[in-house]
Amino acid sequence: MIELTFDATMIDTETLSSIERELDASTLARVEQAVDKIVAAKNRGGKVVVVTGSGPNIHEGVTTLLAELMRAGLVDGVTTSSAVVAHEMGGTLDKVKRCAGAAVGVPAGLLPLGGEFELTLMDDETLGEIEETLPLDKRLLARLQAAPGKTIIKAAGNLGYPVGLWLEHLAREILTLAHSHGASFEEVAGLGCDPRTMIGVAAQKGLPVLVTIPQLIGGGMVGLGIGDSLTLTGRATRLARMLSTADVIIESGVALTQEVHDGPFETYTGHGLWSAWQGHFSYSLAGKSLIRIDLDPALERVWQIEREGGAVQSAIADGLPKTKTFKVPFRMEMSGFARHEGSLAIIGDLGAIWPLIASRAAQRLGIQLEFMSYPQQTEAGRAMREAIVNDVRPFSRRKLLAALREERLKAKC
Repeated sequence: MIELTFDATMIDTETLSSIERELDASTLARVEQAVDKIVAAKNRGGKVVVVTGSGPNIHEGVTTLLAELMRAGLVDGVTTSSAVVAHEMGGTLDKVKRCAGAAVGVPAGLLPLGGEFELTLMDDETLGEIEETLPLDKRLLARLQAAPGKTIIKAAGNLGYPVGLWLEHLAREILTLAHSHGASFEEVAGLGCDPRTMIGVAAQKGLPVLVTIPQLIGGGMVGLGIGDSLTLTGRATRLARMLSTADVIIESGVALTQEVHDGPFETYTGHGLWSAWQGHFSYSLAGKSLIRIDLDPALERVWQIEREGGAVQSAIADGLPKTKTFKVPFRMEMSGFARHEGSLAIIGDLGAIWPLIASRAAQRLGIQLEFMSYPQQTEAGRAMREAIVNDVRPFSRRKLLAALREERLKAKC
């Protein structure tokens, strides 16, 4: 079995070649077009911003890859979901032992569908740091350790005991710190996160990582803390400013992006006219490249229809309902995306598409990557997930407080 750690050995050319062979010529051509846009932007000193969701982005190692691309200077900012922030605080992926909750004494009314309860499998150092701020139920831990169960890799934190509960506990403290420092929750939490997470490397390099407004409520108290850390107008403005700087915007496994890339302050395909009219910050997607990695063939259909005759723009001009016009399930993000002349649809599994885009762009730009993601069903993908579990550390409150003290000392100088 392949064993991987975070260094240049993570680049498995054989697996990358296998991914290429499994994709059709049309998809590979789109991948190369995307790489062309990224390389051209970086060569002229431009910026690349990624709009990502949770789910497969975490499980396929894509959020960890994006953190590496941020470290290497290939990605300049990310929008994401509150669930991703919570998972990154937990270490991105972790191992848990799933047991029957009733058998270990957890009240049935508290258990999720299936009745299972999870024990986070972690080292003594992490457990010791958790115990500094969260009283642990040692008897529950002992029952979980003794109970029969199944060990799996899953998105970190969440319902696992004690890490999930610990993150819920920390969220209120981080929110208070965010308010006192005039910062977002993401910025403050990043100070205590592993640099191999998106929010961790962003904190190190001063790059923006922000949760989008449609993706705010997830990750339990972490999501609520993120939502409460900034006003909606403040968050929307920060997101708009980030996107305004981008030459290339890549959307990855995310819904409701019409409320992201052409939200309240965008004037080209969005609804920013009156905001701009009244003096608010505004920007335009005109001239930018908009790339979307998506499994929905309806996106390709609508995108092609618009390329063939501008039917989406015509339907909007005539005030016609687009769902009935095109006879496809019409998601909101298809409208602005399909009409944008700089858009590019890549229909495929993001777990396969991202490593090709990242490796090709890095090679052409002469960038050495120390981590690469792979589809989780491959041998390299399974080894990658093990490496994330083993190498990406959970949030450290000690590290957060040390960073805040250092910043305070700098401010006095």
